Amino acid sequence: MINPVHADLPAWKKILIQLKSRNRLLYAFSLISLAGALISGILIFVSPMEIGDLPVWFKPLRFFLSSAIMSATLAWIMVYLQNQQTVRIYSRALVITLGIELVIISLQAARGRASHFNHNTEGDDILYGIMGLSIVIFTLWTAWICWSFFRQKSYPLWMSEGYLWGIRMGLLFFVVFALQGGHMSWFDQHSVGGMDGSPGLPLTNWSEWYGDLRVPHFFGMHSLQLLPLIGYYFFPKKSTLLVMAITWLVFVLLLYWQALEGFPLIP
Repeated sequence: MINPVHADLPAWKKILIQLKSRNRLLYAFSLISLAGALISGILIFVSPMEIGDLPVWFKPLRFFLSSAIMSATLAWIMVYLQNQQTVRIYSRALVITLGIELVIISLQAARGRASHFNHNTEGDDILYGIMGLSIVIFTLWTAWICWSFFRQKSYPLWMSEGYLWGIRMGLLFFVVFALQGGHMSWFDQHSVGGMDGSPGLPLTNWSEWYGDLRVPHFFGMHSLQLLPLIGYYFFPKKSTLLVMAITWLVFVLLLYWQALEGFPLIP
């Protein structure tokens, strides 16, 4: 219920107030990540350093934005879990693990070096390993949050089955395609059919020449936002939401197949 004091505020301010009340730590972390994205965006135009014909601060910009959206989404949905002690512990773990990743990506950018798939020196290799370990810990802990949503049986009476199953399936697909990132680590690059560094699409930099494992990784992980939203606004019934979720999964798996075959997203 909206506080009458906030009734006349713009919608975006009401959302921020709600987000802060649901999880103050992740709310703060999302704002810090947005600030990091803003600074990275400025440095793109200030710093002359490049990696693979791209500004060195392009990757930090994308990761800071992704972290802001992800932490805000989790802050919003985890209020429905009854075991808030687990939520508080998980929130601290998220801030630590994602914080480590963001610090390493920013540090490597400041040094003019790649953060991912970089084995040029022992120090680069160690930093890449620490970053990978942090993300694995975060992903596995998120899998526990996902299981908590499936295990819990009681939810607010107003909550539709579509919204609940949108959250459940969104978390499940998020975890699966976060783990799919390990395929890129095993392959030691994201391109299939050629080396990294080929011309990329605007904004995303997904390869225009080869298959790119980042494509299904992106669409799969953003199930975390898409499925709860469509469950809340468009598909309140469980059966309909599950059909849409399976359709979405098939679409993402086709993108995965396309990348593995070496075909770019847009031939």
